Amino acid sequence: MLKNSFFKTIPFLLFIVLLNSCDKELNVVGEDLIGDNNFDIQKSEFDVVAYNQKLGPIQSNNLETNALGVYNNPSFGTTNANFVTQLTLASEGITFDASATIKSVVLSVPYFVDKTKTVTDASTGASTYVLDSIYGPDKAKMKLSVYESGYYMRDLDPESQFTQSQKYYTNQLSDFDQLKVGSPLNDASNTAENSQFFFDPVEHVVVTTTDGKETTTRSAPAMQLNLNAAFFTNKILKAPTTALSKNELFKDYFRGLFFKIEENGSGPGNLAMINFRAGKITITYTETISGVATEKTFVLNLTGNTVSLLNQSNTNPNYTSATDPANINKVNGDANLYLKGGEGSMSVLKLFSKTDNHGFELNEGPNGVPDELDDMRRNKYLVNQADLTFHLNSNAMGESYVPQRIYLYDFKNNQILVDYRETSTVSSNAKNNKYVFGGILLKRTDGSYDYKFRITNHIRNLVKYKDSTNVDLGLVVTEDINKSSFYTLRDKTGFPLKAPMASVMNPLGTIIFGNNIPISDPNYDKRLKFEIYYTKPN
Repeated sequence: MLKNSFFKTIPFLLFIVLLNSCDKELNVVGEDLIGDNNFDIQKSEFDVVAYNQKLGPIQSNNLETNALGVYNNPSFGTTNANFVTQLTLASEGITFDASATIKSVVLSVPYFVDKTKTVTDASTGASTYVLDSIYGPDKAKMKLSVYESGYYMRDLDPESQFTQSQKYYTNQLSDFDQLKVGSPLNDASNTAENSQFFFDPVEHVVVTTTDGKETTTRSAPAMQLNLNAAFFTNKILKAPTTALSKNELFKDYFRGLFFKIEENGSGPGNLAMINFRAGKITITYTETISGVATEKTFVLNLTGNTVSLLNQSNTNPNYTSATDPANINKVNGDANLYLKGGEGSMSVLKLFSKTDNHGFELNEGPNGVPDELDDMRRNKYLVNQADLTFHLNSNAMGESYVPQRIYLYDFKNNQILVDYRETSTVSSNAKNNKYVFGGILLKRTDGSYDYKFRITNHIRNLVKYKDSTNVDLGLVVTEDINKSSFYTLRDKTGFPLKAPMASVMNPLGTIIFGNNIPISDPNYDKRLKFEIYYTKPN
């Protein structure tokens, strides 16, 4: 009887131990979420100063996606995005017979498509696509010229004794342009491949006949350019054997392709985000061996070093004025914050009031820490939630495309915030990952839009640890929230010296309200807000 009672008691004891362990774990993760009668949750709005910061030419090599095209952004100005890539051999050490003759050379680079809008006809298999990440008028015509590049892109920087990767920057268009070789390679009679180029959403259909049987192959929309066969005959089929033996030698022999795009006088262009690394050049040729003609293919991949070349022009006067150092108010903040990707601009934030009349204790002198933060530390406030909310200035944006996400980081140390690191939330759309951390454009019930960040753990650490530093925060647009590395500005003497790499990838800009808005202004309620929910012992 006692034995049975003992064994019945064991599961109950194990449950109590497990419950106690779980409770300890919860207290570690959310130790400040106090909910008993000794504490009252309060909400306060704290001061924050935010001002504009212009970014000059910035590193833009080896990005995962690159812009190509011309986008006239009414709120910021015109961005002309060109691109350079090295080519790599899909197969090293190939040799061609003297009888080899090229039939075609096709450059193919897939576009991004909105998969949720793809419609397929079940009876024919044909699909209708909608392109994604295209900005500007639909099917705008532009002049595209693809040249052989004469600029050798090194892997390593000789100034670092070849210990660091070589950097290339957004403003090096003239460097590559003056070293382009010969005439454009995309010289086919179809003007949609050159002088009347546009980003075509139509699927590609290829019909082949083998032994009298037709086969139809369908593929998603892509840039499809027929390149000059005579050039590739000389450059590839007649290349020295050593040049095709290894990619290291080939990248010096054939230094890559330079994609130069510009408006053709027919009207505004448009701009697309493209993953060039998924592209390739397929050379189809025949070789006659023992009297038998055999068709073969040889592939060059669009991999190796790349650089995005961004030329800015026709800058909006309001943007120019707002980012002019003479007009930036670093003390009291700016009324509007201009965040522009690429070679653009950002915002710098200073949390809490600058008032510093006392130290941690009221009878101590100023200590370089905002009194608001000292008071929270001294009174042992327990932070439940901390938010930064940025309202979109829809009137200033007008008809401009609005970036769907912005990114907040530690500006002083060029690193992520703890809330970014501790947020593991994922979405079916990778661009919406870390959605609890925030920065996603959201539409409110009143029709307005805002971006909101949750920086609870960052503020908790500031309050809990007296030796933690209240660093300035940086705010930029981002193309990919999952990328947190930083790229270097070309000016090594100015400040800042770095900016998030994902902001270089994004060609768009957004205008949000800052903190310095007079109470009499109709937009006063849309000013930048810094709110903290907290509890304190009675």
